[in-house]
Amino acid sequence: MSQGDNTPQQTGHLTLNPVVHMGKESIIFLCLMGIAWGQMPVNPSKFRSGKLGNILVSAAGPLSNLALGILCIGMLKFISNRSLSELLSGEFLYLAAQINLTLFLFNLLPIPPLDGFHVFSEIFPQLKPLQYSQFGVFAMMLLFIIPEFGTGLSEIAHLVIQSALGGE
Repeated sequence: MSQGDNTPQQTGHLTLNPVVHMGKESIIFLCLMGIAWGQMPVNPSKFRSGKLGNILVSAAGPLSNLALGILCIGMLKFISNRSLSELLSGEFLYLAAQINLTLFLFNLLPIPPLDGFHVFSEIFPQLKPLQYSQFGVFAMMLLFIIPEFGTGLSEIAHLVIQSALGGE
């Protein structure tokens, strides 16, 4: 909304209810495969800052994941005692950090319809035709077919967390 686009409000997407953002296909995938996605409808022609607005709006999701990951790592650093409740909290925070950092990396991939594609296509306009091709569909299918890819992103997140925690 800070960019002047009221499309999310007009379409009823200003809610914390994930079902509104997911759609039927995503709910089915969540039930069957444990994978879900969501969308926030926007109209880039309404952005006050034009291309910069599209970059800012597209980067907001991945940057939120990065911020949550960093917050979880920071909270992990404050867990010093090893009581059962703190160990359980530590496990939760570690998992939350790893998931959010993995999502940050994944969503920055320059593949339509991911946020990274919108960022890169504003910087490199020659990529825009790919948005409407079948490239994105096939690339996303490949990413889900090749489990090592997701494991690789998760491993990068794990290394970042370990480094931030001082190799603990």
